[in-house]
Amino acid sequence: MHTSYYKRPLLFLLVLYIALLCLFYKPTPSATDVSRFIPQKNVTLTGKVLGFPVAKNTHSNVILKVYDVNGKPADGYVYARFEDYVPAWRETVFVHGTLKKPYSVALLGNFDWSAYLASKEVFSEIRVFHARQIKPPSLLARAISAARQDILSVFSHSFDANAAAIASGILLGERAALDESLYEDFQDSGAIHLLVASGGNVGFVTLMTFAFCGLFGLRRRQTAFLALLIAGLYTLIAGADAPLVRAYFMAFCAVAGYFLHRNSGVFQGLVLSCFFILLFHPAAVFETGFQMSFLATLAIIICLNNYTLPPAWPRWIRFFVQIFLATLSTQLVLLPVFTNVFFKISFVGLLANMLLVPLASFLMALSFAYYVFSLLHIGFLLQAVTAAFLGLFEHLVVWFASFPLASVPAAAWRSGWVISYYAAVFLLFHLPQKDFVRRICMPLAALMLFAPAIQYLFFNSPTVWLLNEWNHNAVLYRSADGTRILFGAAIDGDKLARSVLKSGSRTLDAIFISENMQAQMEEVQKLQKQIFVKRTILPFENIWPSQQTAVEGRTVSAEWGLLLNRRGELWRNRGYSGGRDSLSYEITDGRKNFTVAANSRFILLNGRRIDNSRNATCTVHL
Repeated sequence: MHTSYYKRPLLFLLVLYIALLCLFYKPTPSATDVSRFIPQKNVTLTGKVLGFPVAKNTHSNVILKVYDVNGKPADGYVYARFEDYVPAWRETVFVHGTLKKPYSVALLGNFDWSAYLASKEVFSEIRVFHARQIKPPSLLARAISAARQDILSVFSHSFDANAAAIASGILLGERAALDESLYEDFQDSGAIHLLVASGGNVGFVTLMTFAFCGLFGLRRRQTAFLALLIAGLYTLIAGADAPLVRAYFMAFCAVAGYFLHRNSGVFQGLVLSCFFILLFHPAAVFETGFQMSFLATLAIIICLNNYTLPPAWPRWIRFFVQIFLATLSTQLVLLPVFTNVFFKISFVGLLANMLLVPLASFLMALSFAYYVFSLLHIGFLLQAVTAAFLGLFEHLVVWFASFPLASVPAAAWRSGWVISYYAAVFLLFHLPQKDFVRRICMPLAALMLFAPAIQYLFFNSPTVWLLNEWNHNAVLYRSADGTRILFGAAIDGDKLARSVLKSGSRTLDAIFISENMQAQMEEVQKLQKQIFVKRTILPFENIWPSQQTAVEGRTVSAEWGLLLNRRGELWRNRGYSGGRDSLSYEITDGRKNFTVAANSRFILLNGRRIDNSRNATCTVHL
């Protein structure tokens, strides 16, 4: 790829816009958003169904674009849970139900439903008791919904549950019915992206249309229009989410370039689509799926354009080498995202995708062909073959996931190391362009060196996280040199492990329990499946009041439990009864010291009490 693309004003504007969004933008409801009616609880509202409904046990869930609430004009979006009504895509409905804030537990490193909805600019939920249609979907919307539902129905009636879910996922990105253990195998094998309707699907449909039209000798103009039409219909049937819209826009640029006998400018198409999506939906910049989609596409474009293969190589060798390069570039560019969001690395993903990516493309064509044959009442000709290849795909996924190092827990990276890593990856992707590399190697080397150094010197203050989940508490401490101590373990051990990984380590130097409770020790055992714990200190067994111990150069002193009475006043639980007595711990780290008290409910810092918040993470920089 020619480096002149990096000098184009649109790219600079996009980078600047993304930087401004990351620094200053926070998704918040507007003054007329539907969420302002939450205090009224029981409301009626009118809205349009934006996506295909997702079946969840006894509910059908979907996002509505709101027009009015209780007869008053309103806007924004609401996540609706329908009980006795199945909404149709693009229909306008009148609903009556209970409006509330989305469920939120903002525990460090763990999934927060409220934050996820906020990234989609949704700030309220409604449990719908009654619904009726006001305006039906358009004829096109009904046809698209019917086609999607018919495809899913054919798959579910023709194959077993997992095979049907795989076919639905590969073709349409619909994987709701996938078995939980198989879903984990897809994650561990690095193949979960194959169950998402992505840009590759849109490109595959476009190319297949060109190939099909070529068999009948259609003209360039007719082929281009037909390819865009079919790709557009596929984008709508598959859900028209951000990756698909971006891919269709890129396909439009490519087809336009082909039609005009000019360079398609796929890179420019990626930049334009990203710009347009963020202009109309700025909160998307915080969506993990959005980030992964654009980073992966960008990596493939740059890598495949810079690492060209010799034309003399046999076509089948070039095919597999290109898959290897595409998979490798994707794995490299998404590594920080995977570690910082999912806290795991799949070492077999590169090998697995070498086989699974081409097989998934073949299955996409085969499953669609089976559906077409079913419409013609000759599906029996392909049913056995399709079922066999779906079974082969499932067995390969399970086999790759069974490797010892298929999935390894990984700690999150801090910002300085992320910047340094991407500078190195950018340099690696451009190594074949020697003149360009000579110009950028020194600035990138300086960035790789100084970004972690600046992080360590200026943004590395000791930090305390006060964790709370439904009034179960824990406190996590990270010192400037990376020592990590956990106080209390009343929260689920798996969630505590993700909090430790999010703090940037797979090791805890010590765990201090405030109350000698068997329940907390059970959570510690769960935590140890992912986190290496050097020491566990139990109250009135390993340490008593007025005693102290050293942890990696820090002094931790035990005191009688400091608690709060009903009036919010401090008092000490002095005297050992052999029952539910508790300890508080004072940590001395150089000139900084603080006390963890009330079974990790609050800390005392410089005489000031800092309480935790229910279902939240309070971050304190010392």
